[in-house]
Amino acid sequence: MLGPLKDLFRGGRGGPQGYTPAPPPGAARPGSAFSNGSANIETRPSRGLEAFFGQIRDQVGLTILDLGGASQKNITFITELGHRLYSEDFLAILRETFGEDDPEQSNPGRIDYFLKQTLDYPEGHFDGVLIWDVLEYLSPVLLNAVIERLHHVVSPRSYMLAVFHSDDKLQGVPNYSFRIADLGTLEIAQHGQRKPAQLFNNRSLEKLFGNFDSVKFFLTRERLREVIIKA
Repeated sequence: MLGPLKDLFRGGRGGPQGYTPAPPPGAARPGSAFSNGSANIETRPSRGLEAFFGQIRDQVGLTILDLGGASQKNITFITELGHRLYSEDFLAILRETFGEDDPEQSNPGRIDYFLKQTLDYPEGHFDGVLIWDVLEYLSPVLLNAVIERLHHVVSPRSYMLAVFHSDDKLQGVPNYSFRIADLGTLEIAQHGQRKPAQLFNNRSLEKLFGNFDSVKFFLTRERLREVIIKA
């Protein structure tokens, strides 16, 4: 079963040596909020997801990057649309690189290592990126490096979907997993809380993505801000 998926799914670390088999349908990685049916999973409409797929729905053969780690549901959904999916467990690699006690994330060597582990792709390689909520956990120096690299690896007129908490004064934020239910619906599960490195308002997000073509916001009832960024 996993053989055909191996050509469509690429784990972190840059190739076959870093390949991690996706879990079977209905399962998730150990420790995930989606595993064993033990977490409260909420299904809700997502205008951001709808806008993201609205741009690629009538195309095939695109290359999409998912920064939320391996998800059989996301793999199946995107590949059945006729696209190629790459997946990077961004937060896991963040912890491996910087540990839990380096909130500054400012060491140049570690930043370079992190970028090689997560975003070491050719220029213009991706037609879309599912960023989810991972950018909130990056300190300014690392975040700017990641945004610069994302700008490098996405193609012109490509789209990215990111999620941010709309309250920019929170001391801790829920850590979510995101699964695609359909073109405009997400399954969201919370697994613990995490201290954000920084939080954003609309103006700061527009500044963050200033080198991109446009930024569009969708506010949800969970006080999450879904953001569509066009390259």
